[in-house]
Amino acid sequence: MRRLPAALALTALALAGCSGGSTKGSAPTPTVAATTAAPTPGTSQQATSAPTSAAPRPAALSWRGCGSGFQCATLTVPLDPTKPALGNVGIAITRHKATGSKIGSLLVNPGGPGASAVGFLKATYTSYPSTLRQHFDLAAFDPRGVGLTAPVRCLSTSQLDAYFHIDPAPDTDTEKAALTAGNKKFDAGCASRSARVLPYVTTKIVAQDLDRVRAALGDAKLTYLGYSYGTAIGASYLDQFPTHVRAMVLDGALDPTSSWDQLLAGQSKGFDVALGAFLANCQATSCAFRKSVSGDLTAAFDALAAKVESHPLPGSGSRTVGPGEFTLGVGAGLYSRGNGWPAIAQALADAEHGKGAYLLALNDSYLDRDSGGYANTDEANFAVNCVDRPWPRTEKPYYDLAAQVAKTYPRFGPAIALSGLGCAYWPTPATGTPHRVTGAGSPPIVVIGTTRDPATPYVWAQSLAKQLDHGVLLTHEGDGHTVFRNGAPNCIIRPVDDYLVSLKVPATSTC
Repeated sequence: MRRLPAALALTALALAGCSGGSTKGSAPTPTVAATTAAPTPGTSQQATSAPTSAAPRPAALSWRGCGSGFQCATLTVPLDPTKPALGNVGIAITRHKATGSKIGSLLVNPGGPGASAVGFLKATYTSYPSTLRQHFDLAAFDPRGVGLTAPVRCLSTSQLDAYFHIDPAPDTDTEKAALTAGNKKFDAGCASRSARVLPYVTTKIVAQDLDRVRAALGDAKLTYLGYSYGTAIGASYLDQFPTHVRAMVLDGALDPTSSWDQLLAGQSKGFDVALGAFLANCQATSCAFRKSVSGDLTAAFDALAAKVESHPLPGSGSRTVGPGEFTLGVGAGLYSRGNGWPAIAQALADAEHGKGAYLLALNDSYLDRDSGGYANTDEANFAVNCVDRPWPRTEKPYYDLAAQVAKTYPRFGPAIALSGLGCAYWPTPATGTPHRVTGAGSPPIVVIGTTRDPATPYVWAQSLAKQLDHGVLLTHEGDGHTVFRNGAPNCIIRPVDDYLVSLKVPATSTC
């Protein structure tokens, strides 16, 4: 759905953590096996026997160099295994081989849904701790519908510019009609240009592809690191292939039991709380926005937002910054305290002086737009979200939710609630349903939650860790979306490194 800052897609500002980098110009539910005993947290886990129900080993991948030490390959998989006449999909895979003694492959997914894992890994390879680069082939694949793998496409660049310019939180009948028309045009474009793949981009099917990729890489069991929506792929894998897991880390977890309204309400709270934390920090540090306005910063922010809605700012070329670009631009910076917060502060200061170019740049970074147009991040995001859980097929529930969240989370809440409207008209029916994931038969699974994560609220990580039969929760007290990367606290880096490399299961902890 037009996943606004509510988006589970990851912004380029959070590059060191889990950005969904564009691939433009780059190379390219459950069947549960028998339960096995799992070690107690804090003990060392030895590798168990190979899966007994693994898919047949596919033909060897044909690797080619694709720059900066990476190799790329394509794995051919059926569009629908039950309907071979529908043909195949080529899964784009990349890897960077281990620099030292190799344990196996570590498959990484940055989230989204819609973020290119291939582009992400290439952009962030050096951000991984050196011990992981030493002992693992770091690998990633673009899920079906995303990036280099049968990408979902819906609208042209100019049409997408117009779509994202629509007021995401309309307060007049004219604005509401524009939002309805925009979503209907978007959905019709997806049906026209991508009908073949739309029914087959579900997270459940992507998790099956993950198991095919694991086998193609030659790994008896999966070692996986998923960020944000990548945790949903991991949870679905645990649903279907729990005994195929060697080790799994899920950072910035989604709660697989969340209904559509719980998802949007949770993110409404997350982004408003994150904005409050940013404004408090801005006040304390005299950031650029603080220096450009007088009086209460929250009131100044609200006044600026209203001003932009009434009189859009000049952006870049013929493009202007209205409430859509304003909301996305500010939301983009909330993903990362380290570099996102200073960017928002400067962008708001510029906007206060009538200049919107910086806000537009933040908006574009979030949407994976550059001078060549858009990556298909947002189009794929719609395609996956709309089929992964049931959504209301009329508009009233979304507007009711918008009115509800506006009472307590007025700055992002209404726009986030209405970001689901596109699913009201989606051409492909939902096939997934929210449900508990236990991972029965899996080894211990490490779940990481950040207490003030705007996009995947901390309570979601708590919930997933409790659902899993062998979930271990590591809590990071801090701001921003996800945490595991170079520069993270040692109390996160060290136990995760030890778990992935030596299978030493960490104890539940907070730091």
